[in-house]
Amino acid sequence: MLSVKYDDVTFGDKVVVRPEYMAVCHADQRYFLGQRDPKVLRQKLPMALIHECCGTVVYDPEGEWQPGQRVVLIPNVPGNDDAFIYENYQRGGGFLSSGHDGFMRELVELDRDRVVPYNDVDPSVAAVCEFISVAVHATTRFDRVAHARRRRIGLWGDGSLSYTVACVLKQRFPDSELVVVGREPSKLAQFSFADETYFSDDLPDDLAVDHAFECCGGEGSYYAIEDVIRCINPQGTLVLMGVSENRVAIQTRMVLEKGMTLVGCSRSGREDFEMAVQLLQQPRFGQRMKVIVYPYGPVRKIGDIYKVFAEDQNTPFKTVFKWEL
Repeated sequence: MLSVKYDDVTFGDKVVVRPEYMAVCHADQRYFLGQRDPKVLRQKLPMALIHECCGTVVYDPEGEWQPGQRVVLIPNVPGNDDAFIYENYQRGGGFLSSGHDGFMRELVELDRDRVVPYNDVDPSVAAVCEFISVAVHATTRFDRVAHARRRRIGLWGDGSLSYTVACVLKQRFPDSELVVVGREPSKLAQFSFADETYFSDDLPDDLAVDHAFECCGGEGSYYAIEDVIRCINPQGTLVLMGVSENRVAIQTRMVLEKGMTLVGCSRSGREDFEMAVQLLQQPRFGQRMKVIVYPYGPVRKIGDIYKVFAEDQNTPFKTVFKWEL
């Protein structure tokens, strides 16, 4: 059940932002529908949802940004400072809309390093900047871990995460061939910029890739990982990005025989957001990202929130709405 809560807030040295556009994530849906473990729900609810958001500055105590400056909001709360660990994996950290109130509020107060300014980007697309930053983080870790032979990169999955990773890969590694494996014809058709696309139940026997990304999650993770292990060349790197609530079996014998590297990636940090904004400001990339943005319209009352979450369940990619509550 949704309700309105009023709080007195002292902003102090925080930057005050009014949320403008928001995007619905599967994680928000799981909380909204109560599909997490009951113990987890009792620990984390009630809380404001949504962690994908852009907004406008209302007040900056240091005067660096004027009121009206558009910014993307970073939901990650860094933990114990550790020079060896990315901020999104640090112990003691947090995440807005997962144990902390998200952005579905009238005003949000954030530390200065939790906002990134942007210009010349459609705000309905800027709303998915957090999503893009996750893809940036994964490709950055891939770039630092994987060996330099990158003639063919495989991508398993045909949803919004896979599409976003594909866009980032094409932008950051233009000399690599991109092979996308999916299940749904209508979704797979959106990957027109990929070099090759295949249906997961009709893979060529000789399909081979140097490295791969798994973006399926759920029950699909098992089948995708199994395919990758079979198709990947020796010493290939597999970046795992799909979230599964259940245990996933992995053929460790083949992982060992091929000398594979498995890299787990989740969420992102400020540097990833900054690069995501830079990518969005490139016309071709911005146009590609518009393909997966499904505008819902304005949300002005509690009933609209129920409607937008219901609409998102029937949307193949990302539902974005304007926040006017």
